[in-house]
Amino acid sequence: MIRKLLFVLLILAISTGIGRAQSFMKTSDLFQSPESNNGKGNLKIIQDPALDTLVSRYILGNKMLSEKYDYAGMDGFRIQIYSSSNRNAREESDKIIADFINKFPTINPPRKIFENPGYFKVRVGDFRSKTEATKLFLEISRAYPDAYIVPDFINFPEGN
Repeated sequence: MIRKLLFVLLILAISTGIGRAQSFMKTSDLFQSPESNNGKGNLKIIQDPALDTLVSRYILGNKMLSEKYDYAGMDGFRIQIYSSSNRNAREESDKIIADFINKFPTINPPRKIFENPGYFKVRVGDFRSKTEATKLFLEISRAYPDAYIVPDFINFPEGN
């Protein structure tokens, strides 16, 4: 009986040590100013420690996404104007990109995406919501009738 109790206490001690070894960021650390206070007051955040855990998980998840896609961004929508796995899909996608730039010079340059097993896709725009994408989609669908709105990982909007 005593052995079982000691074993349970040992496991609890080890699991507590492992839990504390993980990187942890407090919400108050996010709001620190690098400059001196100069009598402007202090910010004291009183909250449940579980919120700090959620903030840390969110930051870690975003860091992993930015490493996966090689750029910082967020979930959003794009308009896919081309998708094919033909032999000459690479050349066709380049022609579609050139044609799109000629027809819509004010829109950000399209992105060419390769996905296994041999699909080349061309997507345009960075939209935070489907409603934003719909405005441009109506215009683009006249020139590219097979276009449709797809969820994608987009760049952060500028100036917001």
